[in-house]
Amino acid sequence: MRRTGLLHAELLAVVGGMGHGDFLVIADAGLPVPSGVRRIDLAVREGMPPFMAVVETVLGELVVESAVLATQTEEQRPELAEALRAALRDVGVSAVSCLPHDEFKLRCAGVRAVVRTGECTPYANVLLVAGVPF
Repeated sequence: MRRTGLLHAELLAVVGGMGHGDFLVIADAGLPVPSGVRRIDLAVREGMPPFMAVVETVLGELVVESAVLATQTEEQRPELAEALRAALRDVGVSAVSCLPHDEFKLRCAGVRAVVRTGECTPYANVLLVAGVPF
């Protein structure tokens, strides 16, 4: 058993199996998961676990080269968008793009997994693009 960092075995296996350019979505409790896409459901109750706690934990394990947010996150939840950008900057990621929420949901069809948190804040979603450590 691991002592620190990411302890969830299924999520750790997904992160460990990702290659350069693979996508992982960390989502609020309401984001629809397309058929055929792996869902890792961490939600226990409203707010547990919180979105940013999951993001920060995953960023401690996964090399990320860029991220995608919904335009609505920037427009309607600027404090959340800034928290995401700060967490990404802390691990050396400056490439963050935005697209409309409907397009964001369509992009979820091609991801390795969608990680569902207990977050009930609208537009608390991020698509992470795996990088390489060299």
